[in-house]
Amino acid sequence: MKPTPAFLNRKDTDNLPGILGIQSIEIGSDYSIAEMTVHTRHMNLKAFIHGGSVVALADTAAGYGCYSNLPEGANGFTTIELKCNFIGSTQSGVLRSTARCIHRGKTTQVWDADVVDAHSGRTLGEFRCTQLITYPSP
Repeated sequence: MKPTPAFLNRKDTDNLPGILGIQSIEIGSDYSIAEMTVHTRHMNLKAFIHGGSVVALADTAAGYGCYSNLPEGANGFTTIELKCNFIGSTQSGVLRSTARCIHRGKTTQVWDADVVDAHSGRTLGEFRCTQLITYPSP
C-alpha cells in the first residue's frame, strides 16, 4: 500500500519536516509535492529564507516521493548526494516543492525538485538528489 500525504505528515510530526512545518500535499507514481509556510524559524540573519530551509523542503519532497515508490523488497532509502542551485529568495509566503523521479532503479533513484513561491510561481531553487535504496539483510 502506498503511503498517503496524511500518513507521511503524521509520521514526521516530531522529525525535521514536522518541526519546519513541511507538509506533504500530493504523491504520485513519479512525483511528490510538499509545502512550507515561511516563518522566522526559516530565516537567516538578514531575515531572508535560509538556504537550509529551501534544501530541507526539496529533500523532503524528493524523500516522500522515493519512500512512496520503493521497489518491491526494499525497506528504505537514504540520500547519498544532493545539490541545490539558489535562484531567488523570499521573506514570507508559502513555498512549494514539486519533486519528479528521473531515474527509478533497483539500487538508486534520482529526483529533481524545484522550490517556488506558491503564490507567484517565482523559482527560489533547483534541486537534485540521488537516493540509495536499502534492502533487509539476508
